[in-house]
Amino acid sequence: MLISVASGKGGTGKTTVSTNLAYALGKRAVILDCDVEEPNAHLFLNPEFEETENVTTKVPVVDMARCTLCRKCADICRFRAIAVAGKTVLVFPELCHSCGGCFRVCEPGALSEGLRELGDVEKGVSGDLGFVKGTLRVGEAMSPPLIKKVRTYHDLSRINIIDAPPGTSCPVIAAMRGTDFVLMVTEPTPFGLHDLKLAVGAVRILGIPHGLVINRSDMGDDKVRDYAKAEYIPVLMEIPFDRRIAECYSRGGLIAAMVPEWKESFMELFQKIQSQVLS
Repeated sequence: MLISVASGKGGTGKTTVSTNLAYALGKRAVILDCDVEEPNAHLFLNPEFEETENVTTKVPVVDMARCTLCRKCADICRFRAIAVAGKTVLVFPELCHSCGGCFRVCEPGALSEGLRELGDVEKGVSGDLGFVKGTLRVGEAMSPPLIKKVRTYHDLSRINIIDAPPGTSCPVIAAMRGTDFVLMVTEPTPFGLHDLKLAVGAVRILGIPHGLVINRSDMGDDKVRDYAKAEYIPVLMEIPFDRRIAECYSRGGLIAAMVPEWKESFMELFQKIQSQVLS
């Protein structure tokens, strides 16, 4: 099973939920930290990394001795990663989406494959729990290819918990697409409700079953609950605004490890997810 834990904005407790859910499941689970721009699941689970893979993507390199300046490569590129200026072809690797269109239309064969570094994927263990983390290279703007690479490390014999990036943009879609369930984490505030609506819209376009965790549930108002009821979104867990939880989080600890009853709560959360997927 692949479960993506997402949120419409940062700071809602998405990583708290994903790490505690993974910890509660233990050896049955693998956590994939796909928040590659600022991964932080490792701060809570303290994994031991066993292998690292440097991830690259293909970018065009121009051989001007073969180039006829036909402009076909520039015309097909929607992202303007190739431009013809006078008798020179300019390549902007940071804009390239590695679609391969330019290679297909270059009849003289003036383009060869170069590589651009995207970042690293690290694989290891946290106790019995499998752990995979992607880290985007500083200065790199395109995270979806690296997120897709992290997802190739999933283990279909186990429960895969994907810690998705916040928001509703391309990186989030890359983390959620093709999963069995999306667990959305929000808070009962006007900002939380606004961004939850955006996230729900994205998940419904993808057609993935989904449910809700309300963090800091005893603050704010009931508008998030009213919205969930009106939209038939099941509220699978509520986490109160509790001092013990806040202290645990501030120390980089896991609620499920330090407060035994919360481990049972996260196991119940998984059982509810399982019921939603199988229904």
